[in-house]
Amino acid sequence: MIAILDYGSGNLRSAQRAFELTGHKVSLTSDAQEFLSADAHVVPGVGAFGACMEQLNAINGAQLVGQALQTGKPVFGICVGMQIFFSEGEEKGSHKGLGFFEGSVSHIDAPVLPHIGWNSVETDSELFSGVEEEMFYFVHSYAAKAAPRDSRVTWTTYGERFIAAVEKENVFATQFHPEKSGAAGAKLIENWAKKI
Repeated sequence: MIAILDYGSGNLRSAQRAFELTGHKVSLTSDAQEFLSADAHVVPGVGAFGACMEQLNAINGAQLVGQALQTGKPVFGICVGMQIFFSEGEEKGSHKGLGFFEGSVSHIDAPVLPHIGWNSVETDSELFSGVEEEMFYFVHSYAAKAAPRDSRVTWTTYGERFIAAVEKENVFATQFHPEKSGAAGAKLIENWAKKI
């Protein structure tokens, strides 16, 4: 079973449908036992970094995600759900993140924000196997721009170069929304689900 953490942030229903395409049962939950007993974990996120951390902390989610990381089971972060794995976010003030990846999430230097649209990526990740040349759907104004230590990074460019996806140990996270990226996003999720 794949557990999607319901802490009040994220495209929960569209994410649920997208992960169900893998053939796994998918649960939307804020229950600690249900989340931690799953075979894999998804941390979604929409909105501002600080607001997502507040919502996460309101359900003891930071501790839950920390425990999930320690199990070694696959963990997938989406959009702001990726950003909060970094040390800090600078959106609407400075906010502490989970700190799994060192580094900061800062404002993108681009002529038009938010960045809404489709971008190609530069990757050598096996999780992008079969979709290396495809485009993925982004909606954001902030991004991580420096590769964390001991991680594999997929890049994209909009105004400036930033992290489109990052993976380390059992964590894989995307700045884009795979659940809104059509067949390419579905294939990416399918590739990730093979780790379960």
